Amino acid sequence: MNFLAHLHLADISGTHLTANLAGDFAKGSIIDHPKHLQQGIWLHRQIDVVTDSHEIIIDLLKQFPKSSRRVAPILIDLAFDHYLAYYWEEYHHQSLQDFTQKAYQCMQTTQQLPEKLQHIIPKIVQQDWLSSYQSKQGLNQAITGISQRLSKPELFNSAIKDVDKLYIDIEIAFRTFYPQLMAYSRIYSRKTPAEYLDSI
Repeated sequence: MNFLAHLHLADISGTHLTANLAGDFAKGSIIDHPKHLQQGIWLHRQIDVVTDSHEIIIDLLKQFPKSSRRVAPILIDLAFDHYLAYYWEEYHHQSLQDFTQKAYQCMQTTQQLPEKLQHIIPKIVQQDWLSSYQSKQGLNQAITGISQRLSKPELFNSAIKDVDKLYIDIEIAFRTFYPQLMAYSRIYSRKTPAEYLDSI
């Protein structure tokens, strides 16, 4: 899952939005991170484990051509954010605009975030990354953007074309898998180990 999905899953599970987002940037032992971030980091990691091991995702990865196979997990994450934004009203009671503004406010006010996340939050907010996923153009821009931030951008040379060819297959996978992931996130949030809960 990418940014919008992790924020959405945090919200519906009643956990801290930015703490869940921090999971992509928080390395090492959870206990080494600030207490108010620990549950979100833990939940983020559980969501990633469920996603990476699910047969729907494994089967979808196999459909990508060899040219994009190494970056296919990233492309699926971005495409899932696109479909979540596109079908947003089916998955959340707030409008996408209202939710993204709430998420941006949370990002800007949460303290002690991992340095890399702190560094990109201004860009996320200013360029309105979360809402931009709603369009196909926004998805393509996200793919281009992430390719420019990684050390081997050439791995993304055919990424947009390959995602376009699998557009319907990815949509079917999302529509089938994401409701299951919503249920998992609610269950796991209730099973958070006590040492990762912020009592304040």
